Amino acid sequence: MASAHADDEHQDGHDLVIQAFRQASYSMSVFDVEQRYRTLNDVACQVMGVGEDELLGRAFPYGVPDDVEQRGMLAALRDVAATGKPTHYESFTRAPSGIREHAWNLELWPVRDASGEVCAVGMAAFDSSEQHWARQRLAVLDEAAVSIGTSLDLDRTAQELADLVVPRFADFAGVDLLEAVMRGDEPAEADPDGEVVLRRLAHASGPAWAPGAVLGPGTTDTYPPYSPPARALRTGQPVLSRSGSPDFGHWMAGATERAERLRGVVVTSLVAVPLIARGRTLGVAVLLRTRPDVFNEDDFTLAKELASRAALCVDNARRYTRERTTALALQESLLPRGPSRQSAVDVASRYLPTDSRAGIGGDWFDVIPLSGARVGLVVGDVVGHGIQASATMGRLRTAVQTLADVDLPPDELLAHLDDLVLRLAADDESAAGGDRVAVSATGATCLYAVYDPVSRELAVASAGHPPPLVVLPDGDTQVLDVGVGPVLGVGGLPFETTEIQLPEGSLVALFTDGLVEAAGRDPDLGTTLLTRTLADGHTTGVPLEDRCDQVLSALLPTYPNDDIALVLARTRALDAGHVRVWDLPADFEVVAEARRRAVTQLEEWGLEEAAFVTELVVSELVTNAIRYGADPIQLRLIHDRTLICEVSDGSSTSPHLRRARIFDEGGRGLLLVAQLTTSWGTRHTRNGKTIWAEQALT
Repeated sequence: MASAHADDEHQDGHDLVIQAFRQASYSMSVFDVEQRYRTLNDVACQVMGVGEDELLGRAFPYGVPDDVEQRGMLAALRDVAATGKPTHYESFTRAPSGIREHAWNLELWPVRDASGEVCAVGMAAFDSSEQHWARQRLAVLDEAAVSIGTSLDLDRTAQELADLVVPRFADFAGVDLLEAVMRGDEPAEADPDGEVVLRRLAHASGPAWAPGAVLGPGTTDTYPPYSPPARALRTGQPVLSRSGSPDFGHWMAGATERAERLRGVVVTSLVAVPLIARGRTLGVAVLLRTRPDVFNEDDFTLAKELASRAALCVDNARRYTRERTTALALQESLLPRGPSRQSAVDVASRYLPTDSRAGIGGDWFDVIPLSGARVGLVVGDVVGHGIQASATMGRLRTAVQTLADVDLPPDELLAHLDDLVLRLAADDESAAGGDRVAVSATGATCLYAVYDPVSRELAVASAGHPPPLVVLPDGDTQVLDVGVGPVLGVGGLPFETTEIQLPEGSLVALFTDGLVEAAGRDPDLGTTLLTRTLADGHTTGVPLEDRCDQVLSALLPTYPNDDIALVLARTRALDAGHVRVWDLPADFEVVAEARRRAVTQLEEWGLEEAAFVTELVVSELVTNAIRYGADPIQLRLIHDRTLICEVSDGSSTSPHLRRARIFDEGGRGLLLVAQLTTSWGTRHTRNGKTIWAEQALT
């Protein structure tokens, strides 16, 4: 009797084990060593979506495509059967019903018979989907911290947000901003009862979306007040809408154009999240899902957090856009507009602002017509970025133009400019004690060159600036050996002028250091590359404008870190047929002869209509040189775009205009010259001075 009772208890215990196996709250399965199903509990059958009878004896996997996850699970089953060692495996699969993706933690262990041999493998599967999605949401937030806002470009920042959430979080993402934000301005408050016009800045979509199904970047769309994006903007709160809800259907059905674009795309849920930063609503991010699993509350919370982080980056980019636009407008207003009216050189130039976070720099260039058909070529660089650098650049450019108008030699011009920078720095230091921020020009560089088409001489001086490159007509390319002086603002150190005679048709290249130091390269390597590029363009006869583009294409990366200024000037020469020179004795009787020679020369040039004014100018300037100047005296006529009359003498005393009184017998000569010519002035030379006057030619 005792043995029978023990057998009954054993049977009862076995039945309890079977029931416990059957009724376990997680999926449990047993496989033989050939990976065939031997038994499953109820949860396992529910997960598989089939009955136990249909699975028994069938090999794993059953009814699931042979994907990577299934192959991994099969390999784990085989490994446990072969080694007899338990293992842990994590799997991420889509349920057969297609309702939701699942993450599984699998525990696999060997089942041994009485002899200790492995006769089966047990598997317990725990649904870890919620933990998986929680980790995924944290991973998205962590990635958002480093992947959104990598630049201060509005378009790139918006695209970074869209690329982050598609496809891991949404099947479509669109980032739309208010028009004012696109310009860098602060947005106005939205009309609570009006439509909202937004501009698409960026979007990303999955493979189910055809190219024409969504608005492209740069296009605008109008949202009615009841639409989720408009409600999100108006209330400042995110809006979650699912397929079947009244507001979702009303919006989709009411916008026929949108419904037509989305034909064939089934949107199951939508999240519209306002982009709010520093109390201002900038736009809205719209996330759509076409997958069966709709946005839940956890997804809703994640979308709000992502939008909050992205909004700060967008607002930083907006502020940068505003400052960049202001600085760029200021700089463009200060840089030369179009070609200068001179004929000494053919000129092509480029200015390329930087895209870096620091903002617009202080690079500048200029082409300044000078007396005697000469031209001044200037290029400079102010250390620093932003509006302050642009303002400082404007001050220096104006100063250079003023000093160039006085016809100072290059070294003297830089010396005066250095003194000016020192005064500006002193003024800024005084202003720093108040509310205004100090703006120091110390650290600015400048290169000033003067080319004379009559003598074909180029005179260059540098204040801490890279020397120019010269490509001769025969193709020989060289870096001019210029004595580079200190940067502007150091004070107390001299500058040196280097003079070189160039054949007609030589190419002179002036540039800022951002060109040769782009992409972090060594300046010497950059100069070598620039020299090679200019030489190649010379052999192919490329026009100057195209050669500028060639240089920028060869030397610059996609996003330069510094501003770039480039000036290419091809020299011209005025031959003997356009210039006539006479040496005159210091005798008043020669004045009449000088007038006669000038008129005769004008007749040879076919400029008889300028004879009357030229006679008066020659008479006045030669008489003044004889009366107030010193030997040697020289008269020169230059036939260029204008008619230039120059009288040089050995005295350094400069004449000046004065208003003669009624009974004065003299003092009206220069006043008449100034009235009858377009411009006149004095140019000091090594051996004296030159008085010049220009007449416009019709």
